[in-house]
Amino acid sequence: MNYKDFNDYELLDHIYSCNENANEIIIYKYRPLTINLAKKLIKYCNGGIDLNDLIQEGLVGLNEAINSFREDKETNFGTYAKLCIERRMYSLVKSTRTYKNKILNESISLEDEEENNIDRFLIDNSNNPSNMVEENDYQEKILSELNNQLTDLEKQVFELKKNYFNYKEIAEILEKEPKVIDNTIQRIKTKLKKIMKEM
Repeated sequence: MNYKDFNDYELLDHIYSCNENANEIIIYKYRPLTINLAKKLIKYCNGGIDLNDLIQEGLVGLNEAINSFREDKETNFGTYAKLCIERRMYSLVKSTRTYKNKILNESISLEDEEENNIDRFLIDNSNNPSNMVEENDYQEKILSELNNQLTDLEKQVFELKKNYFNYKEIAEILEKEPKVIDNTIQRIKTKLKKIMKEM
């Protein structure tokens, strides 16, 4: 089997039919994407992991995508797989950063309570033991609705921002101008504000 002979959905069908060869092929297909992302992210690690660690974490994300993807999702498998790969790798990078517990960088205003409520959704606070079950349920509903409304670029920026990357780092990783990242975060916050008012 050659991945060029099959589309992702055919490969997934073979995988779900317990064809191990198909699983190897889809991993082979997405390995270059994983390696490229790892090469971009390795410079943001503060020691403790190497390039191969990042690649392996990305491949774990790919396996998660294979196991959890459903064709009724509004996104295609390639986009979904890329997001799962990125999430795993961003999380690993975050764990190596000395300022991982820092609240949003200086570019985001925390001037008032409304801004503060919005900003808490832009950081990953899942490890905070003080979170109440009710608050987690509320956040999950909001984040689910937000995810439905975000563009692919907004999803990438959102995921990086949750993992404590600053504007400049996000711009470098996504190969965008910092102003584009700034505008993207403002759009995310606008969508988030609207969703929070409606819930």
